[in-house]
Amino acid sequence: MIRSCALALLLSVATAGAAHAADKLTVMLEWFVNPDHAPLVVAKELGLFGEAGLEVELVPPADPSIVPRAVASGKAEIGIHYQPNLYLDHDAGVSLVRFGTLVETPLNTLTVLADGPIRELKDLEGKKIGFSVSGFEDAIIFRMMGNAGVDKDKIELVNVNFALSPSLISGQVDATIGGYRNFELTQMKLEGHEGRAFFPEEHGIPVYDELVFVTRPELAGDDRLTRFLAAVEKGAIHLTNHPEDGWKLFIKAHPDLDNELNRQAWIDTLPRFAKRPAALDRARYARFGAFLEESGLIRKAPAVEEIAVELQ
Repeated sequence: MIRSCALALLLSVATAGAAHAADKLTVMLEWFVNPDHAPLVVAKELGLFGEAGLEVELVPPADPSIVPRAVASGKAEIGIHYQPNLYLDHDAGVSLVRFGTLVETPLNTLTVLADGPIRELKDLEGKKIGFSVSGFEDAIIFRMMGNAGVDKDKIELVNVNFALSPSLISGQVDATIGGYRNFELTQMKLEGHEGRAFFPEEHGIPVYDELVFVTRPELAGDDRLTRFLAAVEKGAIHLTNHPEDGWKLFIKAHPDLDNELNRQAWIDTLPRFAKRPAALDRARYARFGAFLEESGLIRKAPAVEEIAVELQ
């Protein structure tokens, strides 16, 4: 009888250990930890992932460009990715699907100096616009300029690498595309050069999700992902209800980010987090895919179900 009980106890421990190992999730971030990741950090600090039976590791990438292929190849179960890039990766044969949303509005902006001569988009005719990454940013510029009645041949695109704000402040360019409204505008202000942003979605660009959760298609039915999103949702709701408490949890986990820039970025990003991260707006995805096809960035807009799923 004693031996039977001992054996049952050993089997129970072994089974619990196996379940614990199976419930680990690696989330590869798209960049270093910052306020864009607040729902994840807060969910972890509040123990929400643990309550969902998950052990979640948040991993900043050494090279942000590796994230989609790292997830597709199985090096991580989940990646944080940009919705526009998801279409480009799909077109290139990288097998990924979006299963949740982190930041549900665009963050990209076309930025000018607030005290400069550019008051409206048509003032950019004959001017220079700095960019960091060709492709999607070119498409944004050309659609926005066309929407404002400016011939795309009458603007000059200048590759300023990642020196967006410095190139604008120094007068190297008259505007930049690619700066985030929740970071670069505050950074410029703190440096004594206030900027003004034109939001792409107000000038002809279909609304899209800036940051999404992606995984391999074969993992789309994995129960761990459903539990992961439920915990992220609780984290986002906690942030909405208790922003100050959320900030304290965030800087407790990452004290090196306790500065004026990140504090303002925190405030500016809060309204943009998805409160229903699992929800999928199929019409929005279809419109954005059509825009990318029209812009020549992908050969054909994929059916929504090829690129995004809604977990049950």
